[in-house]
Amino acid sequence: MNNILIISGHPELTHSVANATILDELATALPDAEIRRLDWLSLDGKFNIGAEQESLLRADVIVWQFPFSWYGLPGLMKQWLDEVFVHGFAHGSTAKLGGKKLILSFTTGAPQAFYTADGFFVHAIEEYLIPFETTARLCNLELLAPVYTCGISYADRDVDKIAQQKMLAREHASRLVDLLNTVVNNPEGE
Repeated sequence: MNNILIISGHPELTHSVANATILDELATALPDAEIRRLDWLSLDGKFNIGAEQESLLRADVIVWQFPFSWYGLPGLMKQWLDEVFVHGFAHGSTAKLGGKKLILSFTTGAPQAFYTADGFFVHAIEEYLIPFETTARLCNLELLAPVYTCGISYADRDVDKIAQQKMLAREHASRLVDLLNTVVNNPEGE
């Protein structure tokens, strides 16, 4: 088990600090991993469904890297999911993705303190992940523990804030690489 596929769901990665940094770090640490940037792959609003499905079939471990957008996937990544994870491929009696591992890796704009029962959103971040759990179950994917970093906001970015976000993103990437190395080197969790 060593085929890692990373799907970047940021709609405009050139405008990103954290997600771009995470992907750069992953590319360096995991040179054999396949990284697919949906912002490059959506041509005139369409994906090459066959190419996307072939990449998924080659993968043992799939990482969805994205900024938490309205408490879920960004629109571009949701479109990709809708178009690529169709019945007969991702789920149903002829599903082909069963047994692969899925890792959610994401950033949020709001700080961690907002994602508590007493926080602004009144819900823990894990409560927002229930649709992802259901998707994984439907597709017979093994959903592993998420890797996420909160407080990566676009608001009021200055030089110091950008430097802080890059540091948090590098730490995020390090945690993700550690998890991926554990999964690849110990696929049965032994």
